Amino acid sequence: MLHEPVHHPRRGPVPATEAPTLRDSYTHCGRIAAAHGKSYHLAARMLPRRRRPAVSALYAFARSVDDLVDLPPAGVSPGELSRRLQDIDAAVADALAHDTDGRIPHMDRRVSSAFLDTARGYRLDPALFSAFLDSMRMDIPGTAEHVAHYPTMATLDKYMHGSAAVIGLQMLPVLGAGEAAAEPAAALGVAFQMTNFLRDVGEDLDRGRIYLPLDGLAEFGVDAERLRAARRSGRPDAAVRAALAHFAERAHEHYRRAEPGAAMLAPRQRMCVRAATAVYSEILTAIERSGFRVFDRRTVVPPARRFLLAASAACRPHRGAGGVGAPVRTPSPAPASPPHVRDLPAARRRGDRAATGRR
Repeated sequence: MLHEPVHHPRRGPVPATEAPTLRDSYTHCGRIAAAHGKSYHLAARMLPRRRRPAVSALYAFARSVDDLVDLPPAGVSPGELSRRLQDIDAAVADALAHDTDGRIPHMDRRVSSAFLDTARGYRLDPALFSAFLDSMRMDIPGTAEHVAHYPTMATLDKYMHGSAAVIGLQMLPVLGAGEAAAEPAAALGVAFQMTNFLRDVGEDLDRGRIYLPLDGLAEFGVDAERLRAARRSGRPDAAVRAALAHFAERAHEHYRRAEPGAAMLAPRQRMCVRAATAVYSEILTAIERSGFRVFDRRTVVPPARRFLLAASAACRPHRGAGGVGAPVRTPSPAPASPPHVRDLPAARRRGDRAATGRR
């Protein structure tokens, strides 16, 4: 967590005056991804080795911001927390605009270093990170931007654009995908986020948040108090189950919209996306099988099951327009190797696993 002491992988705490090496930075990000984004990390290991560190860096940046919002340092007011996110936004924009190393305030130096190296190397649009930070500010109680309950799906869509869709869009250059894959990538990010909303509905209630749109819940006779009653009892009634089933189907629809995107990728990248989709959609399926028992437990996919799903999805023959084995549409050329790949020794470029670490 961001407010806890951060340790160098070999030598203990990093002194404030010591700049971490890129190797140390990517190693640290890999450990964050392995510890907190298990499904994400598992799928990323199917990518070519030179692309994996970038995935970990992007995950670690998003995770650091998320932890800052949900677990702020003691004594930090909501207004100050919002200003910190604005500081992060400005620092990222400045570093990318001027192609400088820079440093992101309020963030571990290793996460900052690896993230900026990745964002510069893949020429990621700073607007993607601004949109993400805007949505994160919507989660800070006591600020003008805060939204605790979303009245309509349209209002939630704005939040999901920044918190989910742009995550998929950030991945496009890392995967070597062209603009044609943008819509499926955004849809997959939203599918993952809606799965999270259903899985975490009980925990979110404890934080005073209801992400599922109130008008959609009301169609089934469900309001905030009825959700809180389900949290207290641990068991959703028939109306709550019907409402959650409705939103589960919306999540399935986003998974379906995302499906064509995999065909636009090179084989290894396609394996990664299919694996992540299989594992995450299994969370949604497990929620449905449980009868939406999400108020007294957190739905998880056991490690062995995750591995089996990922392997099965990754090895499934590609079915293009011409059937099994049909040619895959050629993805856009991958960018030149990011600076961290070019500058490391040849042994590192051949796949030093330490860079990827080892939710």
